[in-house]
This record gives sequence, structure tokens and C-alpha cells, in this order.
Amino acid sequence: MVSNAIALRASLASVLLCVVGQTTTTPVQAAAPAPALGAQPPAEIMPKVEFVFEERVTLAPPVVLGETPFGRRQYIGITGGTIAGPKLKGEVIPGGWDFQLRLDGGCGTLSADYFLRADDGTIIHILNEAYSCGTNPVTGDRFFFKPKFEAPKGPHDWLNRSSFVALLEVEPPTAAAGGNAPTMAIRLKFFQVK
Repeated sequence: MVSNAIALRASLASVLLCVVGQTTTTPVQAAAPAPALGAQPPAEIMPKVEFVFEERVTLAPPVVLGETPFGRRQYIGITGGTIAGPKLKGEVIPGGWDFQLRLDGGCGTLSADYFLRADDGTIIHILNEAYSCGTNPVTGDRFFFKPKFEAPKGPHDWLNRSSFVALLEVEPPTAAAGGNAPTMAIRLKFFQVK
């Protein structure tokens, strides 16, 4: 057994010497200089986005908790909605929540946690999160979310394995019949990062 180990070491050593011998006889070419740290990357490696679907989400009136030690807190119930687009169609399931915290100085956080039902019946969990300073979607400023999906294995698994960004648009309230509160809705355009 000892002689086998010695023979194995000897053969490994000879292979290593052959490899080293071959690399020393090959002329070494200078590597291209690395780009300066922080330089603009080439266009071919820059991320691109592809529009995959849009949601129209209907909302309940806000429930305002008021000023807390952390900021002004409110939440908004998600009452339903529709999904349409080239990669996903279906509906927003009623019952989710949009939690909002407005901080001093105009910044704030949003976290919307809800479920979708694809047109094939698949249930998909979504968590939309955002941190924003000084933007106002009502006035037309762009307001982005970082969505995360949890889909079962199968045809919608691509949602688990991709990165996304979503753009928020607030619809003007529509008058409700019978003196009820106006219907509030938002639109979220989802883009897959490629």
C-alpha cells in the first residue's frame, strides 16, 4: 500500500513537471490592460430590460396610523386587479397590503405584499419594495419598485430566477356611484433585467 502511494506521488510529480515544462517553453503574451476602476462598461455588457407584464391594482382607502417614532405610517388594502402582458396574464387576488412609512425630509418606504393568479390558475406571491426620496408619482415623477416573486415549479418558475424592476403610475381616482368613496388604482409595469 505504501509503494502504491509512492508510485502515485511519483506519477503526479512527473505530470506536473511536464505541464510546468510546457508552460515555460510557451512565450507569455501580455494581457490587455484592465479598464480603470469605475470606467463606463462597454455597451455589450450593460444590463437591458424587457417589458414582461403590467398590473392594474385596485386599492381600498388608506388606513392612517399617524405619526409614530419611526415616521408617518399608513397601510392600504389591495382589493384586486388585472394582469396583462406578453409573459404573464391573470388577476391580482384581493387581500394583500401596501405598507407605507413616510420619513422626515420627504423620504419613505413602501412594501406591498400580495398574490397573483395567472390565467392557468397558478398562484404567485409577490413582494414589491421601494425606498424613495423626493419623488411624487402623482406629479409624473418616476417611482420604481424592486419586485420579488415566489412561483411554484413549472411554467412560471422564470419569475423566481430573474431580476425585475417595476415602474409605478397612479391613476386619477374615479368617482363611485351612490356616494361611495372613489375607486383608487395604480398601474405597475414590470421589466425583466437581462
